[in-house]
Amino acid sequence: MLYFFLCNVIRMNMQLERFKKEIIPLRQTLFATALKWMQQEEDAEDATQETLLRMWNIREQLDTVANPGAFAMQTVKNICIDHLRRRKEKTAIDDFLVETDGETPYAEIERKDAVELVKRIIEQLPVVQQTIIRMRDIEGFELQEIAAVTGTQVNAVTVNLSRARKKVRDQYMKIMDYRI
Repeated sequence: MLYFFLCNVIRMNMQLERFKKEIIPLRQTLFATALKWMQQEEDAEDATQETLLRMWNIREQLDTVANPGAFAMQTVKNICIDHLRRRKEKTAIDDFLVETDGETPYAEIERKDAVELVKRIIEQLPVVQQTIIRMRDIEGFELQEIAAVTGTQVNAVTVNLSRARKKVRDQYMKIMDYRI
């Protein structure tokens, strides 16, 4: 029993020493990277600390990582992106066209109806186009992120997005012409 305890203590000391030698010296670089992304020192410090904490929590697996420094840099970048996405106000499609500047209740109802119409038109698109237009125009994803999620090339995402927008626009105009 004492043998296993001593082995664990020795292994923990080796991990601690490696962590101190390979990860802790990256703190300033991690902070500088986080500051570029976050633009605020407090947020950058939080991202840096979260990165160091994550690296500490996986210290036992660092032996399997080819370049722990690059892994830490990617981790801080991902943390910053996640934080920025959470911070970014998600614009729901319901609010997409409903912002009013003191307009009449009639105009507000018209806008809400237009939003509902656009939602129905989007629901009629092929699934890939629905996904792409929602991710890009409603959720604010970048083209590269959409390509990664859908498993396609950026060019294919651009083409599908363009086609989806054209279909929505054409269908909307067609319906509105009938109403007038």
